[in-house]
Parts: sequence; C-alpha cells; structure tokens
Amino acid sequence: MSLGLNHTKKEVYKLKNEIKADAELDCIGYYCPMPISMTKEEIDKIEIGQVLKVEADDPAAEEDIKRWAKRTGHEILKFEKEGTILTFYIKRTK
Repeated sequence: MSLGLNHTKKEVYKLKNEIKADAELDCIGYYCPMPISMTKEEIDKIEIGQVLKVEADDPAAEEDIKRWAKRTGHEILKFEKEGTILTFYIKRTK
C-alpha cells in the first residue's frame, strides 16, 4: 500500500516515529560523572519542550541518565542501544 509521495505504509510509520532533536550532545569517551554533568548543562541551554539527543558509551550512563531524568522531571522520549553506543532523546519539561 502506498501513502502519498510513494512511501509505503511501513516507511510512513517510521517517518512519523522519528524524533527530531533540537540539540545534540556527544559524551563518547567520557565517564561518570561527566555524561550527567554535561547533559544537565546542555538541557539548561534548550527551551522547554525541545529535545536533546545524547550519545554516550559509558555503561553506567544508561541507568544514570534515566535516573537523572526521572529525578529532575525531564522525559526520555526514546532510548537506543547499538553496540556500546547509548542514545537518549530527552525532552526538557521544565
């Protein structure tokens, strides 16, 4: 089934589910507590409602950033783990 612009239903679903990041933060090579410190600093630079994409390779960052977001009230819209790279999409809520 094609849905306009020659996209298949699966492609349209994928396009709708892509999250656009308003800012990106590269924490690759940094270890605790740097990914949390850097994320906090960067989230303070974006507007409420905007999304920050954070990439990290510190295994502790998975739980640390999830816990930090819950504690501070920001929303993790999406989390991906590909090999050693952790990718977070965090929406600033306040």
